[in-house]
Amino acid sequence: MTLRYALGGCALLVVLGLAACGPPATPPPAATPAADAAGVAAVPTEAPSATPTTTATPTPAPTSTPIHPLSIEEMRRREYPGSDITVEETLAPGGNYRRYIVSYRSEGLKIYALMTVPTGDRPEEGWPVVVFNHGYIPPSEYRPTERYIAYVDAFARSGYIVFRPDYRGHGSSEGVARGPFMVPDYTVDVLNAVASLRHYADADPQRIGMWGHSMGGGITLRAMVVSRDVKAGVIWAGTVGPYVEMLRKWGVRGASGTDELTARYGSPEQNSDFWRAISPNSYLADLSGPLQLHHGTADQTVPLAWSELLYQQVLEAGRPVELYTYEGDDHNISHNLDLALQRSVAFFDRYLK
Repeated sequence: MTLRYALGGCALLVVLGLAACGPPATPPPAATPAADAAGVAAVPTEAPSATPTTTATPTPAPTSTPIHPLSIEEMRRREYPGSDITVEETLAPGGNYRRYIVSYRSEGLKIYALMTVPTGDRPEEGWPVVVFNHGYIPPSEYRPTERYIAYVDAFARSGYIVFRPDYRGHGSSEGVARGPFMVPDYTVDVLNAVASLRHYADADPQRIGMWGHSMGGGITLRAMVVSRDVKAGVIWAGTVGPYVEMLRKWGVRGASGTDELTARYGSPEQNSDFWRAISPNSYLADLSGPLQLHHGTADQTVPLAWSELLYQQVLEAGRPVELYTYEGDDHNISHNLDLALQRSVAFFDRYLK
């Protein structure tokens, strides 16, 4: 039986350009161990109370629907060759890991990333990897070594290579930042990062996981139904609702270009086949690995109901999934940051180590 966990406070970033979703450069104070432990109990439960609005059964795009680059089937037909990883700058080390600014190639673009590599004796197969997909931060404000400092550190000091891509148009990465909801650009950059890591000498190509927050959570879900190379995924406060739900919350013009999709293909009510074809939620039976979800109940940016709905859909698809909710916590899970990170690390330890 899959367990759903309901626990005291936690939340993470912002999305869709409505507000910056990265956590502050200085991490919020962690909850004390006593507060973390209070009332913590794993409770078996049936599917969450949120009423599903879509089916979890894979639904490929019908032949009558024009092919769109964002469709899952089209993304599966593409190649993601990646490239060699080049060290561009050596940064000050962490407690038990080295830090670098590196680059790789994605669709001919030079994409930068923050990479950590554990010190100590390298495992014979190489180190396990966590690809770290950050949430929405205005591209003009994005800095690769700012925000998410405590998050990266938690995985890095636990013996993982952490690879945090600067999506195209962010930081020094080439290309234009067009968002994740109308074009597949960011997911393409992430999948080329995975391919690059599979050829990196210190990484184990069979032990690559993916963590995503807010917008990065939606990218993680899409990557996991497109590629088989991501062995486990963790999503915090993810934009993981079906398109019909995102349009309902933010409106046609609120979701980064979906107004153009609506103008060309019609609304979800007018052309449900198209919107199902571009939604990862329609392909959950094809998830490449187990999934763990985290969400604060007081998140004002991304509805808790989206994680609850995804949890139920993954259950219905017969795939392993966990859901942790954090009472009264915000989009950054800031009140229970340590607890949520501990659970995320333990999940990756279970499936990647």
